Amino acid sequence: MKHFSHVAICSLALASLAMTGCKTKEPDYESPTVTPADPASLSSANTNAPTPYPTQGAPAAPAAPAASAGMKKTYSGLQYQVIREGTGRRPSVYQRVKVHYHGTLPNGTVFDSSVQRGQPATFGLNQVIAGWREGIPLMREGAKYRFIVPPNLAYGSRGMPPKIGPNQTLIFDVELIQVLY
Repeated sequence: MKHFSHVAICSLALASLAMTGCKTKEPDYESPTVTPADPASLSSANTNAPTPYPTQGAPAAPAAPAASAGMKKTYSGLQYQVIREGTGRRPSVYQRVKVHYHGTLPNGTVFDSSVQRGQPATFGLNQVIAGWREGIPLMREGAKYRFIVPPNLAYGSRGMPPKIGPNQTLIFDVELIQVLY
């Protein structure tokens, strides 16, 4: 019986430790860290690269663009800048939204743009990259934000060939037109 009690106490202690280690911190959207830097650095990174990513050897992670003045950073590393505040509804991560967006690589290469197509995009926030799942719920209808999405919140080491290479940082200007449902 003495052995059983010792095992039971150890099991309870391990379970307690496991549970306290599993607690996660909720994102602090009200007071993110501000990371000022030179705005010109956003468009000057990787300007000599002939392709959006290396084609031989191990893929090198491009340096993330420095944040410009007014840029805020979330706990996960998503950087965002409020270009225009909105006044409408704020979406949850389970809703569908209608947005206009313009996506570029740090060197300025456009890889996708609903603005250039002249047609807003509609999608569920559970269908997009993690950077958008985190960033768009910060917005209200009518808002326009710039997101600098690090590779771990975008397409990671797999990239999205042929336009987005492995470990690529992405820059999006996003306008939230409407929260649908």
